[in-house]
Amino acid sequence: MKPRAEVEEVWPRDGRIGIVGRLVGMSAGAAGGAWRLTVTRRSSVGQVLRYDAELDGERFSCAWDVADLAAYDDGFSGADQWDLHLTDGRRTLRVGRRLDDIRGKKAIYVYPRQAVPGAGFDVRPYFTVEDNLSLECRALSPERRA
Repeated sequence: MKPRAEVEEVWPRDGRIGIVGRLVGMSAGAAGGAWRLTVTRRSSVGQVLRYDAELDGERFSCAWDVADLAAYDDGFSGADQWDLHLTDGRRTLRVGRRLDDIRGKKAIYVYPRQAVPGAGFDVRPYFTVEDNLSLECRALSPERRA
């Protein structure tokens, strides 16, 4: 099995997004070291947010404020996506969920949107067509901006 970051829980609430999961496809002890979550904007891969991930054996967890995305409010009018990876500097693992045998999570799992304070968009986690976890930022309608 190819090493991956298998997400088991997603917690979008109170202006934060938290994820909990485990590293799979790695030999015992290979997961040690300092791991970080990277959140990379698809339309501009140079825009990356980084967060320390807590690791306990093969289990990982990480949480961050949606307000951190406000710095990237460049007035887009549609939607933008950010991809999540775990990295230890040597390996980069895509965050997703495949081991539950549920295919097509994009149409099944719908997480709530949270307004990004000080920005003209909201954000929500979602599963891609490949069952990876990403963030979608969507411009607020004029009524919601007021």
